[in-house]
Amino acid sequence: MPEDSENITRIHLDGKEYILIGTAHVSKKSAELVKEVIDMEKPDSVCVELDQQRYQSIQEGNKWREMDIFKVIKEKKASLLLMNLAISSFQKRMAKELGVQAGQEMIQGIQSAKENDAKLVLADRNIQVTFSRIWGNLGLKGKALLLSQIIYGIFSKESISEEELEKMKSQDMLDSMLKEFTEAFPRLKTPLIDERDQYLAQKIKKAPGEKVVAVLGAAHVPGITKQIHKDHDLAALTKLPPKSKAPKIIGWSIPILILLIVAYTFIANPSAGTQQAISWIIWNGSLSAIGTAIAFGHPLAILTAFIAAPITSLNPLLAAGWFAGAVQAYMRRPSVNDFETLTEDVFSVKGFWNNKVTRVLLVVVLANLGSSLGTFIGGADVIRLFFQNL
Repeated sequence: MPEDSENITRIHLDGKEYILIGTAHVSKKSAELVKEVIDMEKPDSVCVELDQQRYQSIQEGNKWREMDIFKVIKEKKASLLLMNLAISSFQKRMAKELGVQAGQEMIQGIQSAKENDAKLVLADRNIQVTFSRIWGNLGLKGKALLLSQIIYGIFSKESISEEELEKMKSQDMLDSMLKEFTEAFPRLKTPLIDERDQYLAQKIKKAPGEKVVAVLGAAHVPGITKQIHKDHDLAALTKLPPKSKAPKIIGWSIPILILLIVAYTFIANPSAGTQQAISWIIWNGSLSAIGTAIAFGHPLAILTAFIAAPITSLNPLLAAGWFAGAVQAYMRRPSVNDFETLTEDVFSVKGFWNNKVTRVLLVVVLANLGSSLGTFIGGADVIRLFFQNL
């Protein structure tokens, strides 16, 4: 019976009853437990560990057919979309291997709330706010390590043992992954776990009615059980960290410095100045073009990257990948079929490169990556030639 389940926690506070259901995001039993508890308890409110963005994704599905690839490039969201697709592919691959639907218990919570005329409360913090606060807590080294671990985890082909599969069925898969991250990056624990426990606890406490059921990842239940007895400032917990001025200062300082050095060298030694200009063009253009080629970009997209990179590298407001990506999208326009098969294609590295949608995104990202690398190498060579010809 649910009453005896170790996954249910009951809290009585200020005349209200809170029933916390600790679930695993890849467990079929968790979804069954959610339905059983809500049907039996008939709560006034049902809280689910979702924000508005993830709720809409569940309700509407991934509306890839409506995506305007040119708009994605224009709004500078190619990298973000590519990362979201990659993470989504990892979650779906794990769910498929476990033979369940990812987030099934949250879907059940939504359905059961509707069936029992309970108020549905989206209790989790906006995922973008969480990511922003995580990103702000990491230094440059931490960001590089975190990205490399995420990418490795996404594309790793390591098999999962039967023991590990059973363990994941009885645990919250996402939160067990997050626990590993917080062990590797202790500074992530506050925004990723502690702050969300506080936010969830406050939203659950403020849910309308005298009886509230909350559907939560099992890892959050202990924290929420403690935090629900305190009052938390939701505005403070959703405040975005101030943007550092350092990237903008560095972004403009490097091209200004390069231009001043080349201009001075041209005046003092025109031959050396010409060498600097050629070095800048070759390094920037070649590495950006190579990045586009690695993404299997169209020949015109590769040429565009080569031409654009030396220019865009001198203006932080522009990026070679945007131009190369736009040309790629125009020359190899994604078909309806590409959008329809997108969620399946992202299961594999091969699919990422074969699908025309993700190939455009890869062109943008890898062209920009090559251009950034070319900026540092080309800039270093410009400085070398400057001192060599003093």
